[in-house]
Amino acid sequence: MVSIDAGERTYELVPGWGELKPNWVWGLVGDVAVDSHDNVHVFTRTADPPCRIYDRSGKLLYSWGYGIFEDAHGICIGPDDAVYLTDRGPQLVLKFTAEGRHVFTLGDRGKHSDTGYTEESPTVKHAGPPFHHPTNVALSPNGEFYVSDGYRNCRIHKYSADGTLLFSWGEPGDGPGQFNLVHAVWEHKGKVYVCDRANNRIQIFTPKGEHLETWPGFERPCKLYIDSEDVIYVAELGARVSILDLQGNVLWRWGGEASHDPGKFTAPHGIYVDSQGAMYVSEVLEGARLQKFVRTR
Repeated sequence: MVSIDAGERTYELVPGWGELKPNWVWGLVGDVAVDSHDNVHVFTRTADPPCRIYDRSGKLLYSWGYGIFEDAHGICIGPDDAVYLTDRGPQLVLKFTAEGRHVFTLGDRGKHSDTGYTEESPTVKHAGPPFHHPTNVALSPNGEFYVSDGYRNCRIHKYSADGTLLFSWGEPGDGPGQFNLVHAVWEHKGKVYVCDRANNRIQIFTPKGEHLETWPGFERPCKLYIDSEDVIYVAELGARVSILDLQGNVLWRWGGEASHDPGKFTAPHGIYVDSQGAMYVSEVLEGARLQKFVRTR
């Protein structure tokens, strides 16, 4: 049994969680999210179905996505269980209803915006419109949503509920309101939290894109999730998971040295918590797996 003492919290690893059909592997698990029924949605980059949905016990309920997605990166689930999926390489964000009906697609498949980034000069020279390798989606309580964009851009784009672009913010750099690989976004209680991965920090903004503060000291933060108790969970590519309060105080940090041992991490890329406090961490690179940790205290 692998147990983790996280101060006021304790967790236990659920060994072997998640049914895999014959010849299936987890692959590079871009992200994970949980719907209102505590079903776990896994978005992964394999030739097997990229979208896999499990119940809390790890039983596979169904899978889908053959021929739709090429580069599974981010997943966001709304309060109505609508699913937003970010397909990084093809430059797309797609929305589906809980029943699987396609609602809209943002972006032009295979066509990216101009940010000055080229294969010969792989640096973002200036901000561009949507998209150049987008990373993830986050929802606002009023139905508006944000897209972080991303690997070859340096912007947060805000949209109306129907997918109309409202405005964007961000520039390349390491100053306030500037980004270097903006990787994820989350709105909570009137503040917008952004994983500024290559700058090793999280920046906080108003919903209008006005910079409020910066939290340094992360190891390439990839994804954050904020629960109903105002606790922030951060997946860091540098083999670490952090838990913070809304003031940015670190409540607990776990990992930091890459290991593929059960209960440790190599490259956390996605994180989510269900209604029972169980934590799911997805990994890419050499990690290539999903781990579940139940909260025991």
